[in-house]
Amino acid sequence: MKLAKVIGNVVSTIKTPSHQNKKLMVVIPVDASGNKIADAMVAIDHYQAGIGDYVLILEEGGSARDIIGDPHGAFDAVIAGIVDRL
Repeated sequence: MKLAKVIGNVVSTIKTPSHQNKKLMVVIPVDASGNKIADAMVAIDHYQAGIGDYVLILEEGGSARDIIGDPHGAFDAVIAGIVDRL
């Protein structure tokens, strides 16, 4: 898992079948102080995170598919939880 901050959302009218009806957020990996440590990426939001929230993201296919509940989905990153405070 990685710590990240939600910095935006993605609007798409055409998605792969496994992404239909899924909320896509732009997240940027950060360290424990909130400083950027990597480039931004898109993650599927399963926990209703909002812009400005700190979240935990998974970049492992099997675990990500388990959270979403789709064993055949093409998921690269998934928000696995919302962090209350750093």
